[in-house]
Amino acid sequence: MRKLLGLASLVILLWTTGTAGQQPLFTPYGIIPVLDPYLESLRQQTGIPGMSAALVRDGVVLWEKGYGFQNVTSRVRATPDTPYLVGDAAGSLAAVLLLQCVEQRHLELDRPLGLYGIQVPDGNATLRQVLSHTNTDPEAEPFLYNPERYGQLTGVMERCAPQPYRKSVAHRILNRLAMVDSVPGTDLRDPALELQEGLFEPLELERYRRVLTRLATGYKVDNRARVEVTQVPAMSMSATGGLVSTVRDLAKLDGALDADVLLLQETTAQAWQPVVHRGAPVPTGLGWFVQSHRGQRIVWTFGVVPNAYSSLIIKLPERNLTLILLANSDRLNTPFMLQQGDLTRSLFAQLFLKLVT
Repeated sequence: MRKLLGLASLVILLWTTGTAGQQPLFTPYGIIPVLDPYLESLRQQTGIPGMSAALVRDGVVLWEKGYGFQNVTSRVRATPDTPYLVGDAAGSLAAVLLLQCVEQRHLELDRPLGLYGIQVPDGNATLRQVLSHTNTDPEAEPFLYNPERYGQLTGVMERCAPQPYRKSVAHRILNRLAMVDSVPGTDLRDPALELQEGLFEPLELERYRRVLTRLATGYKVDNRARVEVTQVPAMSMSATGGLVSTVRDLAKLDGALDADVLLLQETTAQAWQPVVHRGAPVPTGLGWFVQSHRGQRIVWTFGVVPNAYSSLIIKLPERNLTLILLANSDRLNTPFMLQQGDLTRSLFAQLFLKLVT
């Protein structure tokens, strides 16, 4: 609690610092001298061992940096090309793939998933409802963030494109955008893993394994900022996890979305608007969180691998400006309860939003 109060005081100090005569500081190109040291202060006070950051505008990385260590024991420093597990933030890739299927008329947003002949836990839910985390039960809360339910979209994508889900991720997104430091599943590290014949080329598998040897070590951090290595089980790629990536690679994905490379402009516009459910908007669009702050639309997503990794991506679409943060503990997000759909609970987000809005 003391650490969180200290963090809050840090951000409040920034919030209340006079800006007279300093207006250029709060332009997209001028925020870096303030953003950089404050990110490092927040990282240290939350106890995150290592973190990477990138600021992206119009598909171009304006600034990138690593903080702390990707491996505390060996003192290997975090860099912009350090790979991390991104956790639930992998859901944005699932949204891209499924919305491509909607554009191609292989899927419909408002058709119950059970009608596709797929065995899913919630067959009455539509693609729109699962992508937006809205409930089918009229007695339940309209919005409930539910990664496990979202995970059933893995099978929906495999119905749209009859191949393993991670093959679609690799072919349609990672390879297309030259995201060469991203891997669709940490289980690919194992040379003895049995894979469908022809799933990946030998050179592709070799590249994946090289990336995974550089994967940041995940840590559990206690209230005294003491760290302990977390042994995360090997996992395949799914709609809600398994993706390894870097801030540089995620910047390529961000730029492709801005440039309408992956989705039609009208599809992205629909995905980045709050879904109306039971007559009222919820804090999600189709695969992303969406909210307004100081009159500006914010599109964002986050991910958590408990006691190991976390990710936070904050986008201002009208400015084509995005902040990407990846960390090797879950403390980038877990103190702030982001699953409730309010980005401003995050002190990392408060810092960024103060500087750009």
